[in-house]
Amino acid sequence: MRFLSIGECMAELAPASAADQYHLGFAGDTFNTAWFLARLKPQAEVAFFTGAGTDQISDQMRAEFEKGGIKTDYVQAIPDRTVGLYLISLSNGERSFSYWRGQSAARHLADDPAALAEAMAQSDTIYFSGITLAILDAPARATLMAELRTAREAGKTIAFDPNLRPRLWTNDAEMTSVIMEGAAVSDLVLPSFEDEADHFGDADPHATAERYMAAGATTVVVKNGEGDVLFVEPGNKGIVPVTPIAQVVDTTAAGDSFNAGVFAGLSDGRPLDEAIALACRLSGLVVQGKGALVPVNPEAVDI
Repeated sequence: MRFLSIGECMAELAPASAADQYHLGFAGDTFNTAWFLARLKPQAEVAFFTGAGTDQISDQMRAEFEKGGIKTDYVQAIPDRTVGLYLISLSNGERSFSYWRGQSAARHLADDPAALAEAMAQSDTIYFSGITLAILDAPARATLMAELRTAREAGKTIAFDPNLRPRLWTNDAEMTSVIMEGAAVSDLVLPSFEDEADHFGDADPHATAERYMAAGATTVVVKNGEGDVLFVEPGNKGIVPVTPIAQVVDTTAAGDSFNAGVFAGLSDGRPLDEAIALACRLSGLVVQGKGALVPVNPEAVDI
């Protein structure tokens, strides 16, 4: 399996055990998915495509990629830029974020179309998100979309999590329009129903799945918090129940780890419902830990 994840990795300040203290790490939605996939499938070739600066914290981030088993071949060096920063605040297991990302080098990750094309040519599955699209300006976004479309036509599998984050967009109309453009170049779409209902007005997960299938996706997996996961694929559809978690500590990266579980299961040739069940087990473990990158044992999720 050759997996390429495209997006932004940021410096993360997460609450530590002691009050008013924070732990420095590195995280970001598409990076988190790559990190969990590398944990589940250490034999896979997992790479991350992003931009980074040439300063010390950017070097530290690259070192963390390598430590996590993630290839750094496609980390673009962007002069005079650095790593974005976010801080997590927790209340009863639910998180909120404060961001400092104006100088993020990842905003320039699509400046070199040839680099994108080369990375995609060396991959089998290519994954991106609504946040990946949101941090780019319009020309860079168009470049990324064009390369993804070309890769899909060449037989690559394109996977997309809409990951709707209104604060990153000028307005809801821009966000929803671009998200649907992203879905149109994708084979597999992994939305979260609560966000989709809020911004697209979907009545239920079936409406979410139908909208993305109509856009051009061939497979849709609709996450729904503690509710059943709905999936639709060619010639098949169904639901996978979710086992409730008694004590949720931190929901950071719940969806990102879920996506990694789906990719891991599918890479083994498992049916989609079995891959989703694996993904549910993984995200259930992750929400019982703190921060985005929670250590997991593949045996614990029956990989």
